[in-house]
Amino acid sequence: MHNILCFEMHDETAAWMGIEPPTPYRFRRWRPIEQGMNFAYGGSGVFYTSTNMSVQIDLFEQVLKEKLYTQDDLNDSIALVANSGNDYYAYIEKGGSLQDISCFIISVVKQLRENLQRIHNLGVKKIVVMEIQPLGCLPAFALRNSYEKCNDTVNFLTTFHNVLLTLAVEELNLESGESAFVRLHMYDAFMSAIKKHEDETGTSDTLKPCCPGITSNYSCGDVENGEKKYSVCTDPTSAFFWIGFTLHKRAGRQFTQF
Repeated sequence: MHNILCFEMHDETAAWMGIEPPTPYRFRRWRPIEQGMNFAYGGSGVFYTSTNMSVQIDLFEQVLKEKLYTQDDLNDSIALVANSGNDYYAYIEKGGSLQDISCFIISVVKQLRENLQRIHNLGVKKIVVMEIQPLGCLPAFALRNSYEKCNDTVNFLTTFHNVLLTLAVEELNLESGESAFVRLHMYDAFMSAIKKHEDETGTSDTLKPCCPGITSNYSCGDVENGEKKYSVCTDPTSAFFWIGFTLHKRAGRQFTQF
């Protein structure tokens, strides 16, 4: 492919996938853009944050108006769209109830579907959208089970999101009359990577972060009155997770093998 266009996908994820990270949108005037452009912003979602996915697509549309890419470029391009669950983190932090989260998931996937359609309407012929990984296996949620197993409730909700996404992709392909939209199976790949890590290391604490805060009030790197409020595992290179929501780089490389 000539160009890689990324939405809500950070450079580290691209690197794990064996893709040369595209030039960030903000540097488009000073760095090469022949290999693509990254419109993603850390922590963004389809709804929350000032630079949500709709805003990122607005920036892409502006790039087209500036004629930085032609239709021929787009014909030879692929859009990588990631929705890693930040909307759900924000929903919980803002006091959203678990009783209503199913309706919220439906609205998130509905908006994601509209975003995919919009990218296609702007001329991109091939769009890859990533499933959400099993959020219940992230340390922030596995803590409830003392890091011994994933949070089944959260994983059930994650699966619900992915089922709706599968249906949305099928509908988009049916409406377009072509296989323009492809779903990346992140959930199964993530679970396989966890199993592989456990088999290779012989450890049962794969879900435990390497750098946790000493209590839930603290995070990795926090210092108070000159005293560290976090701990670091004995062998960071063997860890699967670094902090509550972030994979260790080694685990990221394992993850993309699936």
